[in-house]
Amino acid sequence: MENAKNNLYGSKIKLPSLDSILFSTEEERQDAALEKVQLVPPEQLHEFPNHPFEVREDEEMRRMVESVRLYGVLTPLIARPLPEGGFEMIAGHRRKRACELAGVEAVPVIVREMDDDTAVILMVDSNCQRENVNAIEKARAYKMKLEAIKRKAGRPAKNNLAQVGTHFRADEKVAQDAGESRNQIQRYIRLNELIPELQRMVEDKKLKFNPAVELSYLQPEEQRQFYEYIDSESRTPSLSQAQQLKAASREQALDADKLNTIMAAAPPSVPPRERQISIPLSKIERFFPSTATTEQIVAHIIRMLEARQKAHQRGLER
Repeated sequence: MENAKNNLYGSKIKLPSLDSILFSTEEERQDAALEKVQLVPPEQLHEFPNHPFEVREDEEMRRMVESVRLYGVLTPLIARPLPEGGFEMIAGHRRKRACELAGVEAVPVIVREMDDDTAVILMVDSNCQRENVNAIEKARAYKMKLEAIKRKAGRPAKNNLAQVGTHFRADEKVAQDAGESRNQIQRYIRLNELIPELQRMVEDKKLKFNPAVELSYLQPEEQRQFYEYIDSESRTPSLSQAQQLKAASREQALDADKLNTIMAAAPPSVPPRERQISIPLSKIERFFPSTATTEQIVAHIIRMLEARQKAHQRGLER
């Protein structure tokens, strides 16, 4: 697939190893280690199917566009060739969009042959390392990677996360690569069971992660009923309320009355944190005797403020 005209650099470049991808052979790693960068027009770069990460045109994108205009694309994109022509992006969707906004006519791309499951794993790993990846994006990405790893292991990708081999668990591999616990990966993947409306609330940070996980165990029709309730009442559940809703659903007792009863109960109030101010002693010590303690100084200041407030009140009453 190399094209001398499109080749950006004449020498071979060293790429990150694919050791993190299961069952890669030494031959495959050596082939991937030496590749060339090509210049590809943005219109020839096509989206990855079901790409779980949103490309947002926010302040971070604005800074990326400015960087591209000033310095070019410092890190090449990774793509694989498509049978019908063009390339499918594996890593670099945001960089590609920044190039489009900056008016760049050709983008540096590492073109790499890889199968579908290897592409999924590399796509997830290259994006989950970024900051500002929200919980729903992680939920979709971890599920895609989990299923790809299971397929590479030669085992069926089941909906549950049960053990798929004596010494191998796909979710443990996902957890290890992500720096998360296996339980946390399972909790992220549960968010895929939420209806789209509740997923959007998680993305917009209107519904917290832990209650959202509990709500994912509700049946879809129960979730829709719950969404209509909180949308009309402009309120969201506490973790305790979400757990009660889950328990009622498990017992097949979550009807409209039960929902209202659980959500009407006010969650335990948290006392507001007391505000404090700090005044350096050096700024006020000249107003007090040298023998005055900190407690005496504070008490005297409070008395002076109270006296000033009373005098002000008397002036208003005249």
